[in-house]
Amino acid sequence: MGFLSVLVAAIAAFAAGAAYYMALSKPWMEAADIEVGEDGKPVNDGPTPYIVSFVMILLVAGMMRHTFALSGIDSIGKGLISGLGVGLFFISPWIFINTGYSNRPWKLAVIDSGYAVLAATVIGIVLTLF
Repeated sequence: MGFLSVLVAAIAAFAAGAAYYMALSKPWMEAADIEVGEDGKPVNDGPTPYIVSFVMILLVAGMMRHTFALSGIDSIGKGLISGLGVGLFFISPWIFINTGYSNRPWKLAVIDSGYAVLAATVIGIVLTLF
């Protein structure tokens, strides 16, 4: 059941990210300096970024499940708060550090950190449903 909960949590977080970045696509593409085609859609190298993204989300969900099990986080409320904390206090600071050193716009860090918080919260909730 553990692997299934991790897989479902990763799928839910990935889907939340799709909705989040679709809603913020224009400001994100501007802040990230993404090349767009004549149709206004980003020019990318195919599915690779999406595959890598899903695998990374899967790793985060797996480690969060492990940490939750060791910490006795077993209710939706605890999962929500713990996931929120992971996003706000573990992942987001690293995003801001990387953004600062790469001399990229702070707007990008804010948008990407918002997704980190959303995704970790979704993972936390889903993991405590199983």
